[in-house]
Amino acid sequence: MNSILFKNTRISYTDSGKGTAVILLHGFLENQQMWNNYVSVFAKKNRVITIDLLGHGATECLGYIHSMENNADIVHAVLTKLHIRKAIFVGHSMGGYVALAFAESYPDYIKGLVLLNSTSRADSDERKLNRNRAIKAVKQSFSNFISLSIANLFSEENRERLKDKIETVKNEALKTPLQGIVASLEGMKTRMDREVLLHLTPYPKMLILGKKDPVLNYEENLEQIEETNVQLVTFPDGHMSHIENEEELTKVLLDFFKKV
Repeated sequence: MNSILFKNTRISYTDSGKGTAVILLHGFLENQQMWNNYVSVFAKKNRVITIDLLGHGATECLGYIHSMENNADIVHAVLTKLHIRKAIFVGHSMGGYVALAFAESYPDYIKGLVLLNSTSRADSDERKLNRNRAIKAVKQSFSNFISLSIANLFSEENRERLKDKIETVKNEALKTPLQGIVASLEGMKTRMDREVLLHLTPYPKMLILGKKDPVLNYEENLEQIEETNVQLVTFPDGHMSHIENEEELTKVLLDFFKKV
């Protein structure tokens, strides 16, 4: 694992393989470990970069709000350090919001974009209220909040089948500092709507959704890609396609990288 300093904040990343660069961005309460099984496969033909976003994994916090733009800037700092000028971005959930913020701020860097269990739309009023409730809940009972949050990301059918993997995800999430959690919730709550990027950008784009995603309503999320050339992939499960549908997702992403 490597790191750079950005505004006196330590940013952690990994860099493996050679070829077209692929940037993998984790979601809320996750870190670059979520990609471990994928990196070894992807690095056979691509240069694969994973980055711990602000206040997650081994990357430090940068204040009370971690905006998606702040995160996009740390991604840019890592790519600058590695002399990468073009890359394919894959963002899971919050990582997708960061990838979109990056695409807006640094459009020339994007060779292809995959939103994995993510959305280009801003939080609805209801989601904003839920973020405020989450901030309160995590301050009251940290481990309770993590336990419930993680279990709720999987489709109900998978909660028993993937019990051990869910436990691993929880244990990683418990390493996230309280400040990192609150700052990210604040950042997601105030993020901009970037649906226009799905309509107007020239590079290949893909949206991967879970039919039974407890967090992102499937039908609502289909609306954002109407009349676009965004490729849609639907899995039958929840918000954690990288675990719930690992084999199929690996294949889908490898195909996308090849075409791009």
